[in-house]
Amino acid sequence: MPQLHIDIDRMEHPLDVVERLASSRHWIFDRAETDEMSVSVDGRWADYHVAFTWIEDVEALHVACAFDIKVPERRRTEVLQLISRINEQLWVGHFDLWSSENVVMFRHALLLAGGADPTHGQCETMLRVSVEACERYFQAFQFVIWAGKSAREALDSVLFETEGEA
Repeated sequence: MPQLHIDIDRMEHPLDVVERLASSRHWIFDRAETDEMSVSVDGRWADYHVAFTWIEDVEALHVACAFDIKVPERRRTEVLQLISRINEQLWVGHFDLWSSENVVMFRHALLLAGGADPTHGQCETMLRVSVEACERYFQAFQFVIWAGKSAREALDSVLFETEGEA
């Protein structure tokens, strides 16, 4: 199938919106390249490295949020099971295991086909959803990797919600 190339004039580069958001929130960020930007976010369980990438070919703003846990080879299969179980719970985005680095990351993309420009609210929501997903499931990854728990046990423990008061 031949590729169709359409020149689209945008009001501004989509990452300019993300950069303004990061500046207004006083977040540490780096935009070394035109189409790539990284933001550091302090979380409750870890520091998150959030990479925003503009993918011109498909007109998508991609976000990848990673945390500093390396998956040892011996726990790889169980982590992949956990990722599968977690992804069943998510409405937006998904977790992946980045094989070359053995790092877990949350990924999502905002399609901006036809020259649509991202809004401040969309970019903020992308970042918030990414960090919230990592915060919610971080301990499950720790349980599988460091405590030797099964994917089911780990997920059950982080999804357990306390009701009422003691």
